[in-house]
Amino acid sequence: MEIQQNTSLKTYNTFGIEAKAKYFCEINSVLELSQALQLTDYPKKFFISGGSNMLITQDIDALVLHINIKGIEIIYEDEDQVHLKVSAGENWHQLILWTLEQNYGGLENMSLIPGNTGTAPIQNIGAYGVELKDSFESCEAMHIATQKPRTFSNEECQFGYRDSYFKNEGKGQYVITSVNFRLTKKNHVLNTSYGAIETELEKQKIKQPKIKDISNAVIAIRQSKLPDPAKIGNSGSFFKNPVVSKQQFVIFNKKYPDAPNYKVSDDAYKIPAGWLIEQCGFKGKRYGDAGVHKNQALVLVNYGNASGAEILELAYTISASVKEKFDLKITPEVNIIK
Repeated sequence: MEIQQNTSLKTYNTFGIEAKAKYFCEINSVLELSQALQLTDYPKKFFISGGSNMLITQDIDALVLHINIKGIEIIYEDEDQVHLKVSAGENWHQLILWTLEQNYGGLENMSLIPGNTGTAPIQNIGAYGVELKDSFESCEAMHIATQKPRTFSNEECQFGYRDSYFKNEGKGQYVITSVNFRLTKKNHVLNTSYGAIETELEKQKIKQPKIKDISNAVIAIRQSKLPDPAKIGNSGSFFKNPVVSKQQFVIFNKKYPDAPNYKVSDDAYKIPAGWLIEQCGFKGKRYGDAGVHKNQALVLVNYGNASGAEILELAYTISASVKEKFDLKITPEVNIIK
């Protein structure tokens, strides 16, 4: 376990923001994580994984621990289902491609979401009608202060829309080391409820889709809308889609009858933040090297040398404009590191 000094974090965050870690260490096992947490010479510690759901706005004056624990293990299976234990450092999209090769169903709608598996429960990541919680069995985490392991059940994670226990009461207390999934081996439940998937399947002339077809459709849709972080810095969807009450929705719908929306429950409706931002005129706009993507207004981008502070300033400007025009609050989905 080697500790480096003044390490650039540019390649460790998908925004490609140039910032430095005062101290930096790769963590390749649960044992190394326990040992690193006990280093009293470095009282301040910061954790980074795939770097896909964060915006770094300044240098990090701490020991940055890069969680890079690898491994996929089958812990239970029968004729109908399989339970997988996936280590925190496994790339999320590569995991999905692996499950598809085995014909394991449940994660295909979340294809091409950037990041690593260990951070997925924190955000309860989701896409195209499916969320992580739908196939999540449990996760193992290490308590930062005591280094004691703990298993969290689905219920204990308190999953909500892009939310979990780890973003609230448990924030800053635990590091997730592995995630257990329950996936189907046959009789897969296909979720094509989002119209974009059905449209893409029709375009590909697929009438009886398999899980691989769903994944391919999602990948095609995402690639048509979202920039590749390897080519242009971004963190995927920057803002959450606002969820409003039925009473608020009725008022909003009267003023904007053409606005897209999704019914979440009998008293809750989701309004796409990307549509709101586009209506405010930000889609495709560039402010120095910070900007809004030309194909998807929900995505803020770094065209090369934007600072985290510049990206954040743009985000604040967009939020204020949406609030003024629609009286709706949009909040960041990404973790802002100040």
